[in-house]
Amino acid sequence: MPLQSGAMTVVEHLTELRKRIIYILVVFVIGLAGGLFCAKPVYEYLIAADTARGFVLHAFSFWDGIGMYMKIAMAVSLTVTLPFIVYQLWAFVSPGLRPVERSAALRYVPYALLLFVLGLLFAYYIVFPMALSFTVSVTRDMGLKETYGIAQYFNFMFSLVLPMALLFELPLIVMFLTRLRILNPLRLRKVRRYAYFALVFIAVVITPPDFISDFLVTIPLLVLYEFSVFLSALVYRKQLAADAALEARYTAGDHA
Repeated sequence: MPLQSGAMTVVEHLTELRKRIIYILVVFVIGLAGGLFCAKPVYEYLIAADTARGFVLHAFSFWDGIGMYMKIAMAVSLTVTLPFIVYQLWAFVSPGLRPVERSAALRYVPYALLLFVLGLLFAYYIVFPMALSFTVSVTRDMGLKETYGIAQYFNFMFSLVLPMALLFELPLIVMFLTRLRILNPLRLRKVRRYAYFALVFIAVVITPPDFISDFLVTIPLLVLYEFSVFLSALVYRKQLAADAALEARYTAGDHA
């Protein structure tokens, strides 16, 4: 069967995807360069926080200082680039969407940054201090002498904060996939037990190996999933109403 006029071949889809990825990488590199200028004030803010004041942090490698600046720059670049990544994803799938779906999906782009920042704030100001306090208390109860490296401190922080911030995008992803009719609340409720298992597994993987950290990350993820189901239901009801209205118009036209 010949291809329909205007349809893209597999090669054209891959070419388009490669172009979008290149755009994202270019913006990420530019953001990385800008992030290096922000690295020092961000580092000074983080190191002056209450969570860091109780430690004498050491450098065990000549690369520790540079490594910290690079990690901070990458976090800044990811924050700046995230809305652009979502926009490029929208641009890649938008040719297959109807105009109303296209405009609705485009409105999600600013919320990607908002949810990411909320995830950063929640993870840094709530999850990270509690996880750090618990692990340090265990170390001190064991009578161990504390000697912490700057790399270990920031690795511990980023291993909690960045994955948590990315997982805060779950409601947006679910709404977007519901808008594309790939997901719906009925399907999400049906797979709830498997989703819970997956989220618990993710929480265990991304957090330090202690129960408190796992618990502190798991509970927000489960709440996010239920919130995602609620948002999916809102979108799905609007879709059903729109489909019913469209069917009613066609039925009225047939009887005319």
